[in-house]
Amino acid sequence: MNTPSLDVLIIGGGAAGLRAAIAAVEADPDIHVGLVSKVYPMRSHTVSAEGGSAAVVRDEDSLDSHAFDTIKGSDFLADQDVVEAFVNEAPGELIQLEHWGCPWSRDPDGRVSVRAFGGMSTKRTLYAADKTGFHMLHALFQTSLKHSRIHRYDEWYVTSLLVDEGRVCGVAALNLHQGGLHALPARAVILCTGGGGRVFPFTTNAAIKTGDGMSMAYRAGCPLKDMEFVQYHPTGLPVTGILMTEASRGEGGYLVNSEGDRYLSEYVPGKMELGPRDILSRAFVHEMRAGRVFEGEHGQYVHLDLRHLGEKAIDEKLPFVRELTRNYVGIDPVHEPIPVRPVVHYMMGGVHTDIDGATPVAGLYAAGETACVSLNGANRLGSNSLTECLVFGARAGRAAGRSASERDSPRSGVLEALVRDEEERIRSTLLGEDEGRTERVSQIRTDLQGAMESGAGIYRTAEELTIACEQIRALKERYQRVGIDDHSLVFNTQLTTALELGCMLDVAESLAHSALLREESRGSHARSDHEARDDGRFLSHSLAIRDPDGEDPRIEYLPATITRWQPEERKY
Repeated sequence: MNTPSLDVLIIGGGAAGLRAAIAAVEADPDIHVGLVSKVYPMRSHTVSAEGGSAAVVRDEDSLDSHAFDTIKGSDFLADQDVVEAFVNEAPGELIQLEHWGCPWSRDPDGRVSVRAFGGMSTKRTLYAADKTGFHMLHALFQTSLKHSRIHRYDEWYVTSLLVDEGRVCGVAALNLHQGGLHALPARAVILCTGGGGRVFPFTTNAAIKTGDGMSMAYRAGCPLKDMEFVQYHPTGLPVTGILMTEASRGEGGYLVNSEGDRYLSEYVPGKMELGPRDILSRAFVHEMRAGRVFEGEHGQYVHLDLRHLGEKAIDEKLPFVRELTRNYVGIDPVHEPIPVRPVVHYMMGGVHTDIDGATPVAGLYAAGETACVSLNGANRLGSNSLTECLVFGARAGRAAGRSASERDSPRSGVLEALVRDEEERIRSTLLGEDEGRTERVSQIRTDLQGAMESGAGIYRTAEELTIACEQIRALKERYQRVGIDDHSLVFNTQLTTALELGCMLDVAESLAHSALLREESRGSHARSDHEARDDGRFLSHSLAIRDPDGEDPRIEYLPATITRWQPEERKY
């Protein structure tokens, strides 16, 4: 059994995980960090981020302005102490990233370029053309290679957290190369596994984004916070869900309906295409219901028109958009408008943490999209998420390192017993020869995605959410009878897919039940049967707590933190 000596173990090799690893080893010259990822780190979903990363770097901008834009964008559910820390630390993180080699685009005068993004009151989004995540991830990964105390476990799949006397003491992980379940002990664990957008059928999220970290924390007794808030991005390709970056609109692109109108003048006249994503996505639904959208082979859509920008500007600032549209829909945006419609993009909710990434479970931390530090509230502003990975990844790395230095090594005998229990769970539930295992992973997953799409989409009602909750409950029962054909342990993709499905069911359960009980409309959570925001009842974060006996989760509430900005009507 592989039992290395690790102080901090990080699950996930994207921007948040790499930043946490670098922060931990830079803060303590004696610390040893493990980085476990189910894919090679450069295949993490951060690599697909396109538009940019927000921070105040211009004299005409201010920290208070960035903070208020974020709080207003969140529909006043963001914790304001978290937002203030975020905007203060963001510029330093992006400057540091440039020193590590991130090639930010620059203006002719040599300054780092900034572009407009939805919901921002000024241009403050730094970018590297429209491949920002790609370049950020490269810079972080290359920097991590300088540190010999960061030990990587590429293509290992973590199946569960190991908990001893109420404290996380490591993880159980499948070595996909060689097979076998191993204990990876650690004094502290940081979850950086990204979101769970694959619980929906139409999403920008990669196939790996199945909510693994959220599920692991949920099963270990950690609440999942604000799970009802799911962001739809207004401009996904109808065929694939591939994102047409918000930078397209930040650079001046138009959204046009079937009547040739820039229809957003009816919904966000002060911002038009640079309105927040939740409002723009709902505007599409209204246009669709009014019959002012295009009909195509892959459903209804509107046009994203970039033609007026010209070929030179598109090739300089949006080259990836041109490449994607040519390759996937056979359209050149220099000459033709791009078909787009709303697509599930991001989860504001996640593992409940404090401002340093610590969860209520001792020894467990989280950062990035898998966490909910309460920066984004009910709706995230575009370009805050990449910066969030840096700011709170660094905070979690340093905090976990401090925690690890104060505790003893995990007890090896206990770890071995825990990992044997986990191995038995996997064998008995997924690798057994029971003839009653007639359910298939693909069918349950398809049914789950259908339930989420119909019950927890852009607009929701109590009736639809109640049906979704009932369907998820039935799918969990069916999952107990799931069978797979491959019983090996070496690169068994059937097994990992089945384990991921279990995580998706946990994410969906917490999401649907949290949404059902939030009887208001706030940010991305739009209830057709409760259209008003209700600060009297719901200026609070939801906490979904798993029932250990498999019953429905318990939903509790935690008041949002207000420091300087009182809630007001959200207008643009």
